[in-house]
Amino acid sequence: MSSAIHAVLEDRGATRRDIVAGHSLGEYSAIVSVGGLTPAEAATIVRARGQFMQEAVPVGTGGMAAILGTTVDEAKEICDEAAQGEVVSIANINSPAQIVIAGAKSAVDRAIDAAKKRGRRAMLLPVSAPFHCELMKPAEERLRPVLDAANLKDLWFSVVSNVDASPIGTATAVRNALLRQVASPVRWVESVQLMISMGVRRFVEVGPGKVLTGLIKRIDSAAELINVSDVASLEAFVEKAAAE
Repeated sequence: MSSAIHAVLEDRGATRRDIVAGHSLGEYSAIVSVGGLTPAEAATIVRARGQFMQEAVPVGTGGMAAILGTTVDEAKEICDEAAQGEVVSIANINSPAQIVIAGAKSAVDRAIDAAKKRGRRAMLLPVSAPFHCELMKPAEERLRPVLDAANLKDLWFSVVSNVDASPIGTATAVRNALLRQVASPVRWVESVQLMISMGVRRFVEVGPGKVLTGLIKRIDSAAELINVSDVASLEAFVEKAAAE
């Protein structure tokens, strides 16, 4: 859907941008938007990625949880305390006060209890697998040949990669980042902070929902935020772009 909306914006001449980024799966949409893959090529990779990630861990044995009001350091402490020989680690650094963890279901449950004892809100997330943690390594290895065979191209504009929170632009760098992204944390806060440090003042979220708009607002309340997620917001943005 993100790529479809972007295609309409492109057709209407409203896709001026200096740098792009996407959260987890959204990184593929971002890469499509700057010429790295066609929508069909991205869909083929994404389908394989989803299948491999789902099959990496038996259903019900993994989990993810959101911890609110915590810091990265505290979240790491909570995970270390809860691990007890099992995998549980930071999966998404979404905002200064929202961190998602992933791992073995029993370890995630212990982490939720540990977070609550520290006075933090923590809740299990309704997901089908423990994404962005070491348990996804088998999926990463299965995705490697798929990405190696993909017709990735150098990007027209840089994408800020989830895995390193740094701008990349070559096909080789993008392929490497997409591979490592599978079993590594999404460093969204650092990615947004980097873009702001580079001079970005306006963020346009393209796609369903307003989750990223909300997260960016919590990272920097001074940023100009625009959401394009339906016909009305698309038309408003096209009109605004034409006026500028």
